[in-house]
Amino acid sequence: MYFAKPGPDNTEKTVDLAIKRANELNIKNVVVASNSGATAEKFLNKGLNVICVTHQIGFRNPGEDEMTEEQRKDFSDKGVKVLTTTHLLGGVGRAVRNKFGGLYPGEMVAHSLRMLGQGVKVGLEISVMALDSGLIPYGEDIIAVGGAGRGADTAIVVLPEHSQNIFASKIKEIICKPAS
Repeated sequence: MYFAKPGPDNTEKTVDLAIKRANELNIKNVVVASNSGATAEKFLNKGLNVICVTHQIGFRNPGEDEMTEEQRKDFSDKGVKVLTTTHLLGGVGRAVRNKFGGLYPGEMVAHSLRMLGQGVKVGLEISVMALDSGLIPYGEDIIAVGGAGRGADTAIVVLPEHSQNIFASKIKEIICKPAS
């Protein structure tokens, strides 16, 4: 499915399509980009293992965690795994660019993936991050859900590889994304 425009207005449909496809393919793990937890909440009680990947601490403001302690505890109580760590395709490369200029390998990969849309980039990135952190099993297809900013507008079926082998990752299906 292609949405007319990107953004959080597509979240409900993205979640529905992702869950439907997970059921059709017998996929058990869904990795969701969700800074506040609102998007990840929509996947609860659907028979899926939910992994919520947030922004790193300090992404928006130094020392700031965009997810509340209450939300983290609620997720923990419900069996949702929350991953808060440095972004795979940003991190130190972004710091070097900000300080000295230029473009670095992680950012080149990110810009290349954005040709398919911000949500596709986010989906692959969070999938690899979750795999590297041991939160999803190696060698299994997963559903990854992302977007740009708030909400979700993209869902993909992906077979992620560890970061040192990221180019062996397979984006098997684009379930939905914005057309532009």
